[in-house]
Amino acid sequence: MIPAPIAQAPPQIIVHLSAALLATLVGGIILLNRKGTTFHRTLGWTYVVLMTITAVSAIFIRRTQGIPNLAGFTPIHLFIVLTAVSLPRALMRIRRGDVRAHASSMIWLYVGALIIAGALAFMPGRLLNQALSGDALLTDP
Repeated sequence: MIPAPIAQAPPQIIVHLSAALLATLVGGIILLNRKGTTFHRTLGWTYVVLMTITAVSAIFIRRTQGIPNLAGFTPIHLFIVLTAVSLPRALMRIRRGDVRAHASSMIWLYVGALIIAGALAFMPGRLLNQALSGDALLTDP
């Protein structure tokens, strides 16, 4: 069973939500495991792809009512810029051998783009808040 607000959401929201949830899971696994291993690198590239999908899909999610916006872009869309800057920087840093800077960039990206932006997605009036409220109807997928 899927909450009706999610089941009825446009495709760009489904893609965004799916990629963000998977990136949160993969990023958490990366943070909890040994660094520098083949497992870490494989999951790391998976995380990069998922975060790219999350950021690109967010460009197509617009909100024109309720909160201040610019052509449908709201303050939460600033996390697209954070991701677009942080991912390449983190990759450049590890390629240069600066493990500490790479780790710092990736941790801040995880905290900012997934944890903070994710928490903002649960604010009243937003889809995830509606989906998880007691009023949400369930529907079969």
